[in-house]
Amino acid sequence: MSSSEKSPSPGLKPFTAMVRREFAGYFRTPLAYVFLAVFNAFAVSLAFFVGGLYESGIASLDRFFLYHPWLWAFLAPAAGARLWAEERRQGTIELLLTWPITVWQAALGKFLAAWLFLACALLMTVPVALTVGWLGDPDWGVIIAGYTGSLLCAGACLGIAAIASALTRSQVIAFVTGFLACFLLVLVGYGVFDELLAGLIGSAGVDEIRRLGLWRNLEPFTLGLVDVRPIAYFLSVAFAGLGLSTIIVERR
Repeated sequence: MSSSEKSPSPGLKPFTAMVRREFAGYFRTPLAYVFLAVFNAFAVSLAFFVGGLYESGIASLDRFFLYHPWLWAFLAPAAGARLWAEERRQGTIELLLTWPITVWQAALGKFLAAWLFLACALLMTVPVALTVGWLGDPDWGVIIAGYTGSLLCAGACLGIAAIASALTRSQVIAFVTGFLACFLLVLVGYGVFDELLAGLIGSAGVDEIRRLGLWRNLEPFTLGLVDVRPIAYFLSVAFAGLGLSTIIVERR
């Protein structure tokens, strides 16, 4: 058999099998469907009733993506709380690590499965974009950029949630801890919070901290600007969280 006809490396099969296992695990309980319904209900409600998307008369989804950091700050910790906390609570983490994969591969598989679950939640909001396209003539490139930025923002929140899940065996504690951390990053960059920080550390320090805000890094995507810096920020937070959570699991 020639090299081009060889089967895929057997080391990849356990990894992909674990990703499928973890992804399917989200849909084994009704709670996942509740999360998806809540995310879509709030995404649509905030865009149309709070953001005034229809009343604006502009065929754009910038008001729709405006509230996504707040939504991911809730849903990502909810999805990420089970990454390690559930395994430790049920005592199945030892069984998981008997698979022919490394701890890093197990952590990456869990992370990708959770990120894919969040992508499904985001995909379910596509009818909103189609509605805007039916009502007007939007720039689809800007809309695609907005969806890309929102998915990257979800990954960053999930990275934070992974750390919280690795630190405890309680999903409730993991969710609350992850939510508070993500909520703090959402606040960074908003006017009232910036004024509070300016009184404590000065305006120069606020300018540096503002760059860490989730919304500040998502905003360019909503305008159709795909910049390297916000991409690097979101991916850095996501994979830093993945790396730290894996180290915590290894040491425990």
